[in-house]
Amino acid sequence: MTELTDRFAEAFEYSNGMHRGQTRKIHETPYISHPMAVASIVLEGGGDEDEAIAALLHDVIEDCGGRPREEEIRSRFGDRVADLVVAVTDAWESPKPPWQERKDATIEHLKTADPSVRLLKSADLLCNIRSLMTEYLERGEAVWQHFRAGCERTLWYYRAAAAAIRQAGGSPSLVLVEAEIKRFEQIITAEVEKIALAETGK
Repeated sequence: MTELTDRFAEAFEYSNGMHRGQTRKIHETPYISHPMAVASIVLEGGGDEDEAIAALLHDVIEDCGGRPREEEIRSRFGDRVADLVVAVTDAWESPKPPWQERKDATIEHLKTADPSVRLLKSADLLCNIRSLMTEYLERGEAVWQHFRAGCERTLWYYRAAAAAIRQAGGSPSLVLVEAEIKRFEQIITAEVEKIALAETGK
């Protein structure tokens, strides 16, 4: 059993402070809910304290200041945590590079990622696809207005990232990621068919 020390509590406070004022993409849910969920999935998958701390901090570099945040994380939480956060960061500056460029690079990196990176990234993917599916069930096709990649490219990324993680050796939560992708695709297909049928009946 993984025992969590004061380092984990400190990491939570640091992440909460960094993300304060930020919200999830659609609902006004405090952003900290996402790293909390990712850390929970990592721990449920057998992750150790460093991996759980990296989960709490995994978006800090990308969304809260870039390179200076890496230096802070390395100083406060150690090289292993910082290296894990760096490994799942796909943007270091604002504005971010083009979406496709970033996701292509992420997928290539995942093909040779070590078990800790695969554990962390799988947890992030699982959390994100579950959140997106919930939004889709509530809002239908209108949800894609909030995602620059749209439906097809977003699903492509989830499939490709999951395949890359499996190629590299898998992770404890990967089977759940793959199952949720399949479920989401089925839901979208059913919704599109329903819309088409309604249009035909007009």
